Amino acid sequence: MKRGKKYQDSLKAYDKTMQYEPIDALALSIDTAKANFDETIEASIRLGVDPRHADQQVRGAIVLPHGTGKTLRVLVFAKGDSAKEAQDAGAEYVGGDEFVEKIKNENWFEFDVCVATPDMMGVVGKIGRVLGPKGLMPNPKSGTVTKDVAKAITDIKAGKVEYRVDKTAIVHVIIGKKSFGKEKLMDNLAALMEALIKAKPSAAKGTYLKSVVVSSTMGPGIKINPIRFVN
Repeated sequence: MKRGKKYQDSLKAYDKTMQYEPIDALALSIDTAKANFDETIEASIRLGVDPRHADQQVRGAIVLPHGTGKTLRVLVFAKGDSAKEAQDAGAEYVGGDEFVEKIKNENWFEFDVCVATPDMMGVVGKIGRVLGPKGLMPNPKSGTVTKDVAKAITDIKAGKVEYRVDKTAIVHVIIGKKSFGKEKLMDNLAALMEALIKAKPSAAKGTYLKSVVVSSTMGPGIKINPIRFVN
């Protein structure tokens, strides 16, 4: 793949073979974010797990101290008092079967997070095969299947992010924007790493944190020494 001049210049700003201190890596990810917009900063963590085994899945959610810098649109499947609570809490869309039909028939996905009360999961299940591959299916482990929809929405709006190991044993999570600065990004990264370490499956053997890399939307990946996150 041919890279642009800004990307090539960014590659000269650091040593690709080196594992940096977390704060230094974040500073470099900011310096190498040369696009003409506020680039997103993402962390990619390779874990020592085998995702093919159910007892080595790593999945959960965390409210980042400084949020993600992105305003998320929330769809809530609820009825009665729960629907009103969702509306009062600031959900953009609240309903039931009408949104199932809209998603099925119109391929409508003008939302970023989907929340449901337990009694509405039968309704949501009708579009599970559509929501699942997009990472939008409500799940109790991530707090998006809950009776307390108000808290779920408040957390999401405050910067709650989900993490889930993919087929290659890597977790990809947005930790903020370039404009946050390295200190706020460090707070968010530290909170994420603490959550991942706590979520270590008992079945996982050997080194758990294999690699940690941070990068901006258009910039290169900067390696971090994983040992810095191990007590």
